Amino acid sequence: MAEAHQAVAFQFTVTPDGIDLQLSREVLKHIYLSGVTSWKKRAIRFKNGVLTGVYPASPSSWLIVVIAIMSTMYARIDPSRGMIDRIKTSLPVSEFMTVQTQMVLSAILFATGLWLSFIFLLRYILKALLSYHSWIFESHGKMSFSTKIWLVLVKLLSGRRPLLYSFQASLPRLPVPSIDDTIRRYLESVRPLLDDEQYKQMETVANDFKKDPAPKFQKHLKLKSWWATNYVSDWWEEYIYLRGRDPIMVNSNFYTMDLLYVIPTHRQAARAGNVVHAMLQYRRKLERGELTPLRALGIVPMCSFQYERMFNTTRIPGIETDFVQHLKDRKHLVVYHRGRFFKVWLYYGGRHLWPSELELQFQRILDDKSEPQPGELKLPSLTAGNRVPWARARLKYFTEGINQASLEAIETAAFFLTLDDEAHGYDPENIRSLDLYAKSLLHGKCYDRWFDKSFTLIVYKNGKIGVNTEHSWADSPIIGHMWEHFSRPLFKNPVEYQHLSNGICFDLKISADKHQNMYRLAMTGAGIDRHLFCLYIVSKVMGIDSPFLKQVLSEPWRLSTSQTPQQQLNLIDIQKFPKYVGAGGGFGPVVSKSTCKINKYK
Repeated sequence: MAEAHQAVAFQFTVTPDGIDLQLSREVLKHIYLSGVTSWKKRAIRFKNGVLTGVYPASPSSWLIVVIAIMSTMYARIDPSRGMIDRIKTSLPVSEFMTVQTQMVLSAILFATGLWLSFIFLLRYILKALLSYHSWIFESHGKMSFSTKIWLVLVKLLSGRRPLLYSFQASLPRLPVPSIDDTIRRYLESVRPLLDDEQYKQMETVANDFKKDPAPKFQKHLKLKSWWATNYVSDWWEEYIYLRGRDPIMVNSNFYTMDLLYVIPTHRQAARAGNVVHAMLQYRRKLERGELTPLRALGIVPMCSFQYERMFNTTRIPGIETDFVQHLKDRKHLVVYHRGRFFKVWLYYGGRHLWPSELELQFQRILDDKSEPQPGELKLPSLTAGNRVPWARARLKYFTEGINQASLEAIETAAFFLTLDDEAHGYDPENIRSLDLYAKSLLHGKCYDRWFDKSFTLIVYKNGKIGVNTEHSWADSPIIGHMWEHFSRPLFKNPVEYQHLSNGICFDLKISADKHQNMYRLAMTGAGIDRHLFCLYIVSKVMGIDSPFLKQVLSEPWRLSTSQTPQQQLNLIDIQKFPKYVGAGGGFGPVVSKSTCKINKYK
C-alpha cells in the first residue's frame, strides 16, 4: 500500500574513510518507474497533440499526399506548376545533398505545404458550417432540407475518432449581437414585468443609450471579439464569479446527484475506492486529450476549453478578487472524515492504486477513532463564508508552519473527498428524502466540504455518492460529462400536460415557446444578458456612466432558469434500463423566498 511503504531514499554514515552512502533499491525502483511513467505521459501527449494539431486530417494522410506527389514526378507530371523546381533551386548543393536528394526533398516540402493548406481549408469550411444556427430554431422532429445537407457536410468534414480538443481550431468565434437587436429583445422581455409608465421610461432611456454611447462600447467589443475567440468568458469568470464577495457555498456552487434506484454497493469504503479509481482513469484520458468531445445531435462539436481545470484546481481567496490555481499531475487527494483531514497518495510504483487498494486506505480512515486536532473540526467552514474574512484569515494564519503545509496539501490535491457519516438518497417512503439529499450535497453541515476545490466528492455511509462543484472554472455540462462517464446517464421523465384545460395549456405553450426562443438565441450568441454585461464592463473601463446599463444590471431578478445536462454520452438505453435514472443536480435559490408566475405573451 502507498502509505505502508515508507522506504528511505538513502542513508549516510560518517566513517574515517569519508561518507558512506547506502541507497535504497526499493526507492530507486520507484524513482525509475516514476521516470518511465513521466516519459510515457510526455510521449502520449505529444502524439495526441500532433493528432489534434492536424485534425481533421491525419498523419497518414500526409504520407498519402507525399506518395501521390512522388508518383506524379516519376510519371514526369508536374502537379506543382514549377513550384517544386523553384524549391529545388533554393536548396544548397553539397556532397550530402545530391541533385536527386534535392528533387525528393523539394517534392516532400511541396507535398507538406499542400497538405497543410488542405488542413486549413477544411478547418475554414468546417468553421463556416458551424456558424449555421438555423437548426436550433427548427421544431423537434421537423428538419428542413438545408439542415439535412448541412448535417451531412459537417459529418463528412468532422473526421474520424476526434479527440477532446480536435475541434477547437474549427469552432467559430462568439458573435457580437447588434445594439438594436439586444435593446429590442431586452424591452420585449421586460414588457410583461413593467407597467405602462415604467415601460415608457425604460424605452426612453434605452433609446438614448442606443444613440450614444452604445456605438462606442460596441466598437470595443467587436475589436475584442476579433482578438479573442470568446469576448465574454474571461470577463464573466472574473467579474461574475471571482470578484463576488458573497459566500460561494449556496450562491455559486452546484451539486450533482447519484442514480436514484441503483447502489452498486452499500459499503462506503468500497464505493469510494471504485469512484476515485474511475475518476483517476478519467483524469488520465483528460490529460492525454483522449476523451470524446461533446457534440450536439452527436455531430455538432462543443467547446472543450473548460475541461482543462477539472482536476488539480482550487479557487484561492483574495481581498478584492479570487483567482483559480491550476496545477499539473497531482498525486494525492485529501479526505475529510469526522472532522479530521487525511492525505492519501493515489500512485504506487508508477501506477494508479487499484480500487481494492483505495478501499483499504479509506477503510482505515473510517476505522480510525482519533479525535480532531484543535481547530480542525470546522476548518472547511472558512470556505463557506464571505470571501474577504477567509482571505484575511488565510494571510494571517496560513502562511507558515504546519498550517501552511496542511493548507497546501488541500489546495494542491487532485480533488477533495468527504466520507460523510450520514446516509442520504431517494427513499420512496420519505417524500423529503430528495430534498434532504440535495441540501446535503449543496452545503452539508457547512464545515464538511471544501467549497474552494474544483469539486468535492461526497460518499455517504450507505454507499450513495454526489458531487459539489465550484462554479468559476466550468459549467455543469463539463462535470456532467465525467459523472456520466462512470456512473451512467441520467435523464428526466417527460411530463405530460394532457390533464390541463385547453386555455391554460395554450397560455403556457405561448409562454414556453417565447422562453424557448430566447434561450435558443442565447445558445447562438444572440443573448441579451452577456452582451449588456460586456457593454457595462466597457463603460466602466472607459469611465462613461450609462443610466440604462446601470439600471439593467441592478435589477433584482427573483427567478433564474437553468437546466441539468443529462444523457450527454448516450452510454445506456434508459428505455431498457429505467432504474438507471437520476435526479440530475441543482444550485442554491436566487432569493430565500420567491413566487413564480407564468406570463402570457401575445
